[in-house]
Amino acid sequence: MIKRLLLNLVSIYSLTFFVLFVARAGEAAPAPPCLPVGLRCEYLVNPLGIDSPEPRLTWRLADTRNGAKQTAYQVYVGTDSLALGKGWTSGRIDADAQLVSYTGPALQPFTTYYWRVEVWDKDNKASTSAVARFETGMGNSRNWQGAWISDGNSIDLKPAPYFRKTFSATKAIRSARAYIAAGGLYELYLNGQKIGNHRLDPMYTRFDRRTLYVTYDVTQQLQAGKNAIGVLLGNGWYNHQSTAVWYFHQAPWRARPTFCLDLRITYTDGSVETISSGKGWKTSLSPIVFNSIYTAEHYDARREQPGWNTAAFVDSTWKEVAYRAAPSTNIVAQAMHPIRNVEAIPAKRITRINDTVFVYDLGRTIAGVSQFRIKGAAGTTIRLKHAERLYPNGRVDQSNIDAHYRPVGTSDPFQTDIFILSGRGEETFMPHFNYKGFQYVEVTTSRPLALTKEALTGYFMHSDVPVVGQVTSTNPTLNKIWAATNSSYLSNLFGYPTDCPQREKNGWTGDAHIAVETGLYNFDGITIYEKWLADHRDEQQPNGVLPSIIPTGGWGYEWGNGPDWTSTIALIPWNVYLFYGDKKILADNYDNIKRYVDHITEISPTGLTTWGLGDWVPVKSKAPVELTSSIYYFTDASILANAARLLGRQADADRYVALAAKIRDAINAKYLNQTAGSYGTGIQTELSAPLHWGVVPDNLRGRIATTLANRVVADSAHIDVGLLGTKTILNALSDNGQADLAYRVAAQETFPSWGWWIKNGATTLYENWPIDAKSDISMNHIMFGEIGAWYYKGLGGIKPDPARPGFKHVLLEPHFVAGLDGFDATHEGPYGTIRSAWKRTKKGVTYSVTIPPNSTATLRLLGSGTLQQLDAGTYQFDNL
Repeated sequence: MIKRLLLNLVSIYSLTFFVLFVARAGEAAPAPPCLPVGLRCEYLVNPLGIDSPEPRLTWRLADTRNGAKQTAYQVYVGTDSLALGKGWTSGRIDADAQLVSYTGPALQPFTTYYWRVEVWDKDNKASTSAVARFETGMGNSRNWQGAWISDGNSIDLKPAPYFRKTFSATKAIRSARAYIAAGGLYELYLNGQKIGNHRLDPMYTRFDRRTLYVTYDVTQQLQAGKNAIGVLLGNGWYNHQSTAVWYFHQAPWRARPTFCLDLRITYTDGSVETISSGKGWKTSLSPIVFNSIYTAEHYDARREQPGWNTAAFVDSTWKEVAYRAAPSTNIVAQAMHPIRNVEAIPAKRITRINDTVFVYDLGRTIAGVSQFRIKGAAGTTIRLKHAERLYPNGRVDQSNIDAHYRPVGTSDPFQTDIFILSGRGEETFMPHFNYKGFQYVEVTTSRPLALTKEALTGYFMHSDVPVVGQVTSTNPTLNKIWAATNSSYLSNLFGYPTDCPQREKNGWTGDAHIAVETGLYNFDGITIYEKWLADHRDEQQPNGVLPSIIPTGGWGYEWGNGPDWTSTIALIPWNVYLFYGDKKILADNYDNIKRYVDHITEISPTGLTTWGLGDWVPVKSKAPVELTSSIYYFTDASILANAARLLGRQADADRYVALAAKIRDAINAKYLNQTAGSYGTGIQTELSAPLHWGVVPDNLRGRIATTLANRVVADSAHIDVGLLGTKTILNALSDNGQADLAYRVAAQETFPSWGWWIKNGATTLYENWPIDAKSDISMNHIMFGEIGAWYYKGLGGIKPDPARPGFKHVLLEPHFVAGLDGFDATHEGPYGTIRSAWKRTKKGVTYSVTIPPNSTATLRLLGSGTLQQLDAGTYQFDNL
């Protein structure tokens, strides 16, 4: 068998070997330099307006040689890009780190810093990166010059306000930056031009505890002489006027939208002028006559004021602004990937219902908005009703997503934009301050109009996180499940992870921690998760309790929370640490994790807790809440112990190791039947959760795994789990010798399964296994999304090593499962591309693997009984 594992060369640079054989084919070309590339600051490319006093700097290595690694580095930082050697330097550090924090002189606000890194490779040869940059922002709230202003109207007034100011630039401009913070949402304009391509800024936070600001480079938009600034404000989550069961409209911070702005102009002579928000500004009501982040937007084009944001506009009828208190005293930079209109989706078909009703179909379910272009008489009203499914008669059906909406009156129809035409030629409408979940748009016109398929375009909106993962297989259904999972993940990423983009838009904690690995394998999401954990810190009560939805206006502290949901406070930081190798998120949240675990300990002295929702929306069988919540309590205590050790808090580490052992023993004492080799009544979640989370004693793992396999076979290789069980079922099988069965479950195409959804037309994941369920049937939910991570783990076998996280060392254990002829997964980790791919041939299985520069891997090929240690490079194993 060993002789069949002789390796073949994949690339001219690849040294390949396995157990007894080392083979090289041909002569390698001259080695390229070990070049540092992909420089990022705070995980962003050349970011503007960061506040971190010790920003994190990262890079990768472009080195295709086998065994490529970095043996030393030196970082240079300065304000002169041409003289970085005269600025601050770390000095040569003999280390392989590619994540370092700036530790030089205190960074000054409003300053551009340039940086580069020099590295030494495995042969001690030096190579230097190109120059990157980062720019500091306010740094401190005291540096703001602008005042917080509003239009002074009531929170109940519906139209959105415009704001404007003119000023003159009398000298040559070198650079200009706009800094804007808001309670609510905004769009910023200079001289008639919208600034940037972000949507829905700033991101949702608990506004009375943390307010975000965004920095823009507006140098190109300014002009010599007279200029005009325009700001359009929307309600967002700050002034929620729609009503629903979560009491958004009763948020303690609620007020009329407000903003603060500093436009800082640096002239070529070195002088600086700041144009700020204040009493010199004027305000008027806009054509947006209603806007709700939750429901929709209404726009009356007859109320447009052409040129309102230009210098030539006459604003004599506009009124003075009103001063407002800042929403919070904690105003910090929004250092994260923004929301954008990421993808335009033309309508695939149009169906005419009658002269005034047409239904557009995008062909897929998305989160976002529709843009509509039409020509008609002034006063014609267009209603655009968005939904995820249709009634048999072809009209849109909202019955699956409007269950929790509690409207007062009929003026705020759910997910229905209203556009009133001005009659001035072809007009275009797209909401400014709203998004929806939909596939279909029913367009109703107040008078007959000729509508075309091209009149409507959908825009898929989400936090624009870079893609870092790719999966393909020879099973088309498996591929579609993966794509649907990613679509649902992105549909629920709007500056924080949500449950669904239509009826809620809530940051449900349980949904998010179930899907965190799916997110991190596929997308570069650290900036989103770091922001969301700051939301956790803002929301946590002094006794450690967290709400079930974060952020929240107050709902969720008394229902839906508990270890099975709000373990996000531990699970999210731990997984980010595993994927990025960055301890900062653990350090930032350490005290919060500790308070949370200590609270559970206080109310659960036996080591068992009944606090939680349990295995939400199960197929038919539900594990006891005490079992699943106690397992999450154990997991949180274990993470806390690991974090304490990593952060040098040994006394805490010892304490929480002991606590974790106590909880595990209590779980096993009550639920483990050693004689039967089972937990509880032996249903899938009862067996898979203890296996996956490490509760099962080592000497019994094989028996419990066999019991689980027998249970799954008895269930006809279909799932019988809810939310918590979907996290554990596939992993528990594939990690314990049952990978073939795990694949059978994942690839099912009959009810209940992910494939059943796909076979019935799903392009996103659903909220409930039965497609005809009477409740809990959103058609774009991420809570069953762990399968997207399992592809990488259970088939590709790619896992981070907790001992050397951030894929500094890769754990590889691919599974060549029966029934699948080929599988290929790549993940762009902090060090570069990791690839694990296999395919069946006439002689067996060919397996290819790539390990990025400066990384290593341990490979376990099942059946060989041998662990292989791999350096950076590309390898191929034949005839397995």
